[in-house]
Amino acid sequence: MPRPTAAQLAYGSCTVLFSTLAMLLLSQTSSGLGVVIIALSALVLGLLVAMTVPAPKPAATAAAAPSRTAVTDRRVPEPRLSARRETVAAASASEPVRERA
Repeated sequence: MPRPTAAQLAYGSCTVLFSTLAMLLLSQTSSGLGVVIIALSALVLGLLVAMTVPAPKPAATAAAAPSRTAVTDRRVPEPRLSARRETVAAASASEPVRERA
């Protein structure tokens, strides 16, 4: 059984507290048996509310994200060796290098 989320715990707890308070005030019971019945029914109602809160779906987010291996497997092709020589030769032929004295 999966663990409840924070939202499920919050909704269930608030339901138990408010429904117990409302039922006790509306019924105006003073017997121990009446209080026990109201408390148990509030717990059942809180459990029902907590279990019907939609839980996040982890499968949808995992499918949308690209895998890490797909990104790292792409390689950038290296330029040809002759293209590097041409670039270096063109840069050195255009202007002489001047050094400061």
